[in-house]
Amino acid sequence: MKFLPERQPAADKPLSFKMQHTERHCAASMAAHLVGLFSEIPPYRDIVWVNIGTDRSTGDSLGPLIGTRLSKYAIPGIHIYGTLDNPVHAMNLEETLQRIHESHSDPFIIGTDACLGQTQSVGCIQISQGPLKPGAGVKKELPDVGCMHITGIVNVGGFMEYLVLQNTRLSLVMNMADVISRGIHMAFLQTRRLMMTPPPAELPGSLLQFER
Repeated sequence: MKFLPERQPAADKPLSFKMQHTERHCAASMAAHLVGLFSEIPPYRDIVWVNIGTDRSTGDSLGPLIGTRLSKYAIPGIHIYGTLDNPVHAMNLEETLQRIHESHSDPFIIGTDACLGQTQSVGCIQISQGPLKPGAGVKKELPDVGCMHITGIVNVGGFMEYLVLQNTRLSLVMNMADVISRGIHMAFLQTRRLMMTPPPAELPGSLLQFER
């Protein structure tokens, strides 16, 4: 079991998105932000989603729930690791990352996980550049995950974190997983439309003169 305490981002890796999941159009706002990030990924790189967590803990099940929902969307071009049926957690994380690098050429890995934070931030979704650091809050030595990451603040941190995760409300975690997965799905749909939209044709010189 892991959790990530809410923390201030490093100066060179700013927190690029943070929004309460209950806010109107949260999924759409998240998608709009992700489109800009996805558009910078070279087409030759495989996009791999690593959803960290376990269904044995309510609060820590955010990642596997997201992975399960993404798998049902069947988004072309992305590879999903970490679902309710096949979770990625502390015991198999290193093995999973090794398998990813053996199976995919120069993968662009995106990590998702639950984290604990301040009371006023519970329910917020965060998108940050740089790798996810699972286990940092419980002083576990686990490998970093990803080129960017998405976290959901599921409860309050600072005291008896394992027990807090166990007693996190399932409805909150499921609602956050739904918003995050919808935002990701919308972002990929928009990215595909942008890539498939042909550039505007140049008007003949005579028409350009007429327009002027």
